[in-house]
Amino acid sequence: MIGLNVYILSVVISNRKYKQWPVYRIICWVAGVVFATIAVAGPLAERAHVDFTAHMLGHLLLGMLAPFLMVLAAPMTLLLRTINVSLARRLTRLLKSLPIRIVTNPIVASLLNVGGLWILYTSDLYKIMHENIILHVIIHVHVFLAGYVFTISMIYIDTTPHRTSYVYRSIVLVLTLAAHGILSKYIYVNPPTGVFPAQAEIGGMLMYYGGDAIDMMIIFILCLQWYKASRPRISTNLGYYSFRRS
Repeated sequence: MIGLNVYILSVVISNRKYKQWPVYRIICWVAGVVFATIAVAGPLAERAHVDFTAHMLGHLLLGMLAPFLMVLAAPMTLLLRTINVSLARRLTRLLKSLPIRIVTNPIVASLLNVGGLWILYTSDLYKIMHENIILHVIIHVHVFLAGYVFTISMIYIDTTPHRTSYVYRSIVLVLTLAAHGILSKYIYVNPPTGVFPAQAEIGGMLMYYGGDAIDMMIIFILCLQWYKASRPRISTNLGYYSFRRS
């Protein structure tokens, strides 16, 4: 809940200096924090230790839906509006650095995201995770961060110094969705270590259809941004139609 409090405080400070921060972004952030919290604390998190279906639902909330909603909340833009100029410049330099460029590259982000899931569910790591609390925490942190980085690498809602083309992102997104879908089918047929076949079947279907539902929202936003960036614009200053692509 620290992230929620910091975000709300930043909104209050930002609204004193600039125009009002959009309410829908606040709602997205609150919803994202709530879904992430549900996935790691409370009844669902407890059930996930013994029920693979509950685990998979938590995965969808923590690794896909929560990151998606929090990306829509544009936290980096809000932070840059809140902090002083000196800190904003330092943060901007960090965002432009080579490590950030590498991590936010769509291919690298996809490998961290879906690649990590392949390792988790096709090895003994899933079973070991439930026997080691430190590993359990590390994997959950990775799932959330990988989902967040993947989302910001595909749709540019926030400040993004390292931008790639729509064609490039679309190709990587299609391949990533395919890898995610294949993994869900693999889980359906080959349950992870310690998981009953019946639970693996339900969990695999949940991963497949639930993942598709969230991915469709990413696809919609990517296509909408692509359309807005490529549609012809009419210049009224010259007195004639001037078509150009942004």
